[in-house]
Formats: sequence, structure tokens, C-alpha cells
Amino acid sequence: MNYRRLGRSGLQVSELSIGSWVTYGSQVDTRAARESLAAARDAGVNFFDNAEVYAGGQSEEIMGTALKELAWPRVSYVVSTKFFWGLQEAPNQFHTLNRKYLMNAIDGSLKRLQLDYVDLVFCHRPDPNTPVEETVWAMSDMITRGKALYWGTSEWSADEIRAAYEIAERHHLHKPVMEQPQYNLFHRKRVEQEYKRLYEDIGLGLTTWSPLASGLLTGKYRDGIPADSRAQLKGYEWLQKSVTDTGKNGVVGKLSGLADELGCTVGQLALAWVLSNPNVSTVITGASRVEQIAENMKAQDVAAQITPEIKQKIEEIVGDAYD
Repeated sequence: MNYRRLGRSGLQVSELSIGSWVTYGSQVDTRAARESLAAARDAGVNFFDNAEVYAGGQSEEIMGTALKELAWPRVSYVVSTKFFWGLQEAPNQFHTLNRKYLMNAIDGSLKRLQLDYVDLVFCHRPDPNTPVEETVWAMSDMITRGKALYWGTSEWSADEIRAAYEIAERHHLHKPVMEQPQYNLFHRKRVEQEYKRLYEDIGLGLTTWSPLASGLLTGKYRDGIPADSRAQLKGYEWLQKSVTDTGKNGVVGKLSGLADELGCTVGQLALAWVLSNPNVSTVITGASRVEQIAENMKAQDVAAQITPEIKQKIEEIVGDAYD
């Protein structure tokens, strides 16, 4: 496993990591989570991503129990969580980044995860109804109090990230050091264009999610929606339109041909392509089975084959089929 610094911070994270969105609590119980985490660690993974809202808090509970049973040295792994959506539709508990919510939310997550602190904490979405300065102070205080080590954002605009950074700098607070955006062959403009100046100006690190476009880039949706796929899960029906897109599935078919030439799966090729971006600190992968983890980890070997010539072939195949 290769490790990369998280932006300009000194923290090293495995270039491939494991996320619990969709799987933990929906497809994976504690036993399966423990087996998956162990398999990932054996492969060198040291970063495990979570969020308060995943499965209504159950995802954190499952991961927390699994980590306690595995009893790894705390210094040897990195855990994240995220706040914004909330668990209760009530004032100061829902769709907010105000100080009251954030200070209560971190305590709830630490209890569910059974940890003294999380390594990374993200503002899961921007909050237009709370002054950015209030959020920045709260996140900085969270770190000062030892409940988190680094903070960042998820799906914030470049202007919003820069505003938060400048407020922190002005008041000598802990600055945001990372962003968690969606990034894959079909979703690229934010990472490649909008954030471009931030990598150099503030040293922004990326922990990217959905590298396989919710499974579309594995090719499994080319003939319809399999019964055991996430697009069939209750609450994820919104995925069905995107994963069955005829044009994108046509692109996946052509990418499969290139993957065959390289001796890999189209999913491994898609992961390797994300890894080829030097601004990406870690690529968050998902897996409901141990076998999927082993399959995804092979993308590291494929990454060495992503030469400029192969990248150009990929660009020609994808064309303008991305946003």
C-alpha cells in the first residue's frame, strides 16, 4: 500500500481507503464489518470513513463495535465522521452547522464509535443559514478540545472553502485542510477545474468518494439493475436513473475493452484513473464483501499502467460524458 499526505498536513493516509456509506447498517452487520475492516487493514488500509447520518447513526455504531473487537492500536488507523444532516428533524439538530449542533454532534459520534477522538471531521455540506465564521470557530474549538485532529469540508464550493480558510487564518484558528468531493470518470469538473487554485494556494487535500459512480463504472448495470445492488435498496431509488444511463453504460462498455488490454477489470481501471490524480490524497472505496476489498486493492497495480498514452485513450473514450 502506498500512503499520501493529507494535503499539506503531516498525516499519512492509505491511497485506497474504506467507506461505510450505504453498506454499514444497510448491507453489512457488525460481523461482516469486522471481517471487511480486517481484510482492508491486511492490505495496508489505514483510513476508514464514516458519517453521523449514515444509516441513522447505525454505521458509526457498527464500525465502533468492530474496531473495539479488533483492538488495533489507536495510533495505527484513521477514522472520520461528518456533520450537517443530523439525526432528528428538529431545531438545532437538522441541516445545520451551528455551534450548538456541532458540539453535541461530535459527542454523539464519539459515543457511537467508542473512541476518544476522531482523526478527521467534515462539514458534510455547506449551511447557508449559519455564518461561516460561527462554523469555523466551532470546528476549530472541536480540535482544540481534542475531540478531532483535523477538520475539512464535503461538497463545498471553492469560494466557500476559501472563505472558511481565510476566516481561520485571520483569527489564528485551526484551518480546514481537506475536502471530500465526489470524483470519478463521470463527475470531474469540481475537482479538476473549480478547486484547481486551492491545491496550490492553501494545500487542499482530497478524500474522494464514489470512484465507481455508485457501481456504474464496474459494468454491472449494463444489462439492467441486479437484484442485490445498492440501486435496489430502499431509500436509494434515486440512483436508478443515473446507473442505467444508456450513454454512460456505452462508455463503460468501451472502457471494458481497454481494461481487457491492461489485464484488469473496468472497475480497477476506474479506481486507478482516480489514483493517477496527484491532488487526491485517498480514494474512498466501498465493499459489502471481503472479496470486493481484495478486488479493489488490485487497482494499485493498475495505477502504474496509467501512462499519459493510456490516459489519452481514456479521455477519447469518455469524451464529454461527464459533469
